[in-house]
Amino acid sequence: MSGPLVGLTVVDAATLFAGPLAATYLGDFGADVVKVEHPLRPDAARGHGQTKDGVGLWWKIIGRNKRTMTLDLSRPEGAEVLLRLAAGADVIIENFRPGTLERWGLGPDVLWTADERLVLARVTGFGQMGPMARRPGFGTLAEAMSGFAALTGEPDGPPILPPFGLADGIAALATAFGILAALEGRRSTGRGQVVDLAIIEPILWLLGPQVTSWEQLGWMQPRTGNRSTNNAPRNLYRSADGRWLAVSTSSDSIAERVMRLVGRPDVVDAPWFRSGRGRAEHVEELDGAVAAWIAARPADEVIAAFEAAEAAIAPILDVRDIAVDPQYAALGTFPTVEDPELGPLRMQGQLFRLSATPGSIRWTGRPTGADTDAILAEAGLGEQIPELRRMGVVA
Repeated sequence: MSGPLVGLTVVDAATLFAGPLAATYLGDFGADVVKVEHPLRPDAARGHGQTKDGVGLWWKIIGRNKRTMTLDLSRPEGAEVLLRLAAGADVIIENFRPGTLERWGLGPDVLWTADERLVLARVTGFGQMGPMARRPGFGTLAEAMSGFAALTGEPDGPPILPPFGLADGIAALATAFGILAALEGRRSTGRGQVVDLAIIEPILWLLGPQVTSWEQLGWMQPRTGNRSTNNAPRNLYRSADGRWLAVSTSSDSIAERVMRLVGRPDVVDAPWFRSGRGRAEHVEELDGAVAAWIAARPADEVIAAFEAAEAAIAPILDVRDIAVDPQYAALGTFPTVEDPELGPLRMQGQLFRLSATPGSIRWTGRPTGADTDAILAEAGLGEQIPELRRMGVVA
């Protein structure tokens, strides 16, 4: 094992998707992650999305670097086993509806009797309090409630939801950060704490000062398609050979370079051009000039001209392009990992590169309960395994 989190033990008792993905991030950097699944109803991520030969491909990624065991936490015997695991763990991640752990006799106060230094990350749709706390919650609801869907789409079209787990992915990053913050906090307090993560909240940070702008100015951001209300030109433009290109001018200097490149240096000296908001108010003129210039040229020529001008541009890539893209290849973004069931698997690597303690992908997602016996033996429960299996507490 390698990585800065070697020595950290994490019990992943969560399912679909934010909690387990946070555990994956920790495992990538060296944490020993124990995946706890119900004996009869394992994590639905195992069958989510595409499969090959009956094996879930998404599970191979989100389940990587995790040892897997089965355990029925709703049974008193299962709760006792979790307490034994808690005594040797640093972190437990769960996403049951609020009150569920308490009903099973596994609330924070009980877990802390096993180890007062334990960090309990509770990842739910709506958090541990409030009128919606006990409702089932998924990332889709967060994308709807956060304002993301309301802002996404064409001005005259309906709100649009993303075709992937955006809010869950953002919540996973926030959960991993919250866990590390809580672990750092216990260095001074000597005690663990609860990380209460509501999936509806982290996505709000990506959407900017919506509430502040509404309360202070009565301003509500409209749907603008691929345009921005904060600067221009910013859009997708189609080249002469039919390829789509993304242009961004978030800085004033880049905007100036783009407009000079496309043959409109006259607008650069206009007073309104000096700020992103000013340019956004003249979006039709700026967008029209950029669109016409790009439409008259093949994509490779456009990209080369933008690069020469030190202006920001990128092609719209699909997965076929991503798989062979030279920039991703240079970064080593998609390492190949050997899988016992499917052979060589290419997948995204760690979130970032650390120069001294980089972490690793040690194995792909393992079968349900593959490590149950070993984990129970490590917890001092080896002699109880036959009885626990007979009762159906483990499989």
